[in-house]
Amino acid sequence: MAKTAKVVRKNMRLRQDLIDRAKTILGTKTETETVEQALEMVAFRDEVLEGIEAIAGSNAVEDVFQGNSG
Repeated sequence: MAKTAKVVRKNMRLRQDLIDRAKTILGTKTETETVEQALEMVAFRDEVLEGIEAIAGSNAVEDVFQGNSG
């Protein structure tokens, strides 16, 4: 988490089974850490998709399979 990020208290109803599963997958110790990491992963996924879209539209990637039928 960034040093300048504001931390706020939230009261949410979340499925405990999903929290437990995410906690196991992420290897986190607390539920707060689990939710924060999951949210960071969503934000990162968005950045990756934006990057892929930018590259796809830039002609920076050559299709090495184009015209190869096997």
